Amino acid sequence: MADAAVKAEGLTIPLIDFGKFLCGTADDKKETANQVLNGFQNAGFIYLKNTPITPSFRSHVFNTSAKFFKLPMDEKMSHAWTTPEANRGYSAPGREKVSVLKAITDVTQLRSSNPDLKETFEIGREGQEDMPNHWPKEEGETSGFKPTMLEFFSQCKALHVEVMRAIAVGMGIDEKYFDNFVDVGDNTLRLLHYPSVKKEVFKSNPGQVRAGEHTDYGSITLLFQDGRGGLQVKSPSGEFINATPIENTVVVNAGDLLARWSNDTINSTLHRVVEPPNGDVEEYPARYSIAYFCNPNTKAYIEAIPGTFAAEEEKKYSGINSGDYLVQRLTATY
Repeated sequence: MADAAVKAEGLTIPLIDFGKFLCGTADDKKETANQVLNGFQNAGFIYLKNTPITPSFRSHVFNTSAKFFKLPMDEKMSHAWTTPEANRGYSAPGREKVSVLKAITDVTQLRSSNPDLKETFEIGREGQEDMPNHWPKEEGETSGFKPTMLEFFSQCKALHVEVMRAIAVGMGIDEKYFDNFVDVGDNTLRLLHYPSVKKEVFKSNPGQVRAGEHTDYGSITLLFQDGRGGLQVKSPSGEFINATPIENTVVVNAGDLLARWSNDTINSTLHRVVEPPNGDVEEYPARYSIAYFCNPNTKAYIEAIPGTFAAEEEKKYSGINSGDYLVQRLTATY
């Protein structure tokens, strides 16, 4: 049985040794796969330790990310986010508004009244001529930015494949069932910076958050946190529970498309980023995190996974093209 990373208000998020799936015995592999699937079915979230992404490289990626966000605003804006189809580039504080809303007019109204306190930089699959990545100059503080992020993208892509294999083993279907759905790597690496903010901002506006409550859109998200805290996950009781950072772990959550793909046997759970828990300060320091949003290939056709329904009429959703679905969701967010 896996240890609990989070346990409160009916919410149990397991802490799973993923090395046992990658390198363990056949029994270790099956047991770990069951832990992964059960975590997604119950909480929609898991923590993974002992992944192939080393602590030293992870630290280097965080340092490289911080250097980008310290650039002058005009330089960052020269790499501005453009379209939902491309989903690449820089978004200034207040540009994106994540929420549970899906109508563009509703999101626009919420953004203007209560913007998220964050800035982001999105990196997609390299080599798409019609949707190029926006790379800062390879000089000064951002020297080495591109090769660092491409290598991290590659390592996260490989981890995505392995987590999907664990889900397959847990479901009792072929381990490589998802491989042809995720092999292209139509994923998004998002660097996040939550600037320092005075405590008074939260006190004077009780609805203010660093990122509003939302679910993610794709298959799974790999989230790398610093030690500041603020991530919360909604429990079955309706309370938001702190997903406290654990050093050298990856928080993984299921997205809406995986829930749909699994015929709702897997949960895509609401989460948000709020005022940090260490409240005895006048100003909260900056928070950095990195999210790797994993998606099925853009051209993949997604319909209920075998074993999640007994008869055709038990399918809750019709099939859908992965790329079309994600563009629809992103269009409302930005």
